[in-house]
Amino acid sequence: MSLFARRSRSVATPLDGVDAVLADLDGVVYQGPKAIPFAVESLTKVAAAGTKIGYITNNASRTDRQVADHLSSFGLDVAASDVVTSPQAAVRLLADLVQPGSLILVVGGDGLVDELGKAGFRVTRESADEPAAVIQGFSPEVGWKQLAEASFALHRGIPWVATNTDWTIPVAGGIAPGNGTLVSAVHTAVGRLPVVAGKPEVAIFEEARRRFGASSPLFVGDRLDTDILGANRAGMPVAHVLTGVDTAKQLLSAKPDERPQFILDDLRGLFEPYPATTFSKDSSTATVGGAKVQMRGNDVVIVSVGDSRTDLLRAACAVIWTSGRAIYGLQVPEELYEE
Repeated sequence: MSLFARRSRSVATPLDGVDAVLADLDGVVYQGPKAIPFAVESLTKVAAAGTKIGYITNNASRTDRQVADHLSSFGLDVAASDVVTSPQAAVRLLADLVQPGSLILVVGGDGLVDELGKAGFRVTRESADEPAAVIQGFSPEVGWKQLAEASFALHRGIPWVATNTDWTIPVAGGIAPGNGTLVSAVHTAVGRLPVVAGKPEVAIFEEARRRFGASSPLFVGDRLDTDILGANRAGMPVAHVLTGVDTAKQLLSAKPDERPQFILDDLRGLFEPYPATTFSKDSSTATVGGAKVQMRGNDVVIVSVGDSRTDLLRAACAVIWTSGRAIYGLQVPEELYEE
């Protein structure tokens, strides 16, 4: 059975057979200070059904307790132990690279400092202290001086661990530069790359699987290049919600390793029967519910709109992905991706 066939099979709901839901935060549960519509109600319903919920974040600026308090302010029942952060995964990686209790230069905020302290490491902000390694994560306060201190230290050849390399981060005001841009600045100065713990690398997914004892987790995310790619690398089924960074336009052009098993409008879709995708004999036409999309040469043609925009998107993604054709060589109608 092909990979796409496995992904397209009909299931009762995306939650079928799942023993843990692992949810990204920004773009899935909240956007800045506000909860995303239907997220709290849906996650509460998941928990009420007895399924474990873990909250997974690449953001290294806050502690697990701070994240839990933020989620709890929306009415969710969340403990610090329910939150898996990229600093936690990064410190686990760091422990394999340096001696216990080593002095570590930190570029980042409270989330990193807190996890290093829990693991018994000592913290410095100065290269002159001759740290054993550098660990770098996002914080709004990170500036040139911190990046320069990291560069000075790394020129001595010591290990370098980054919590994540997200190029952007969604905040209340819009999309802002993420930790990847800051890591890139240091990379430019030192000429090498860090070991990365967060999405899309597998370390944070392994940390989550271990934390919740999950044998059949479902990951829920909103970014193709971190959430979806990382879950696929970790061998986890993944649902993409259209409430965050990547929307229909990005899904239609998704690379093979950035394609989700499920496409959902919002978290309510976790409980809804997921429709099967069927193909014509020559695979030129995909049908999902009442929606039907066909490849005719270089043209992607809407044969039937159906009664669900999401089914239409699912059908379009299916036929484009199965074609193996690059999106830039196709004529795609705007109706498939207009906001």
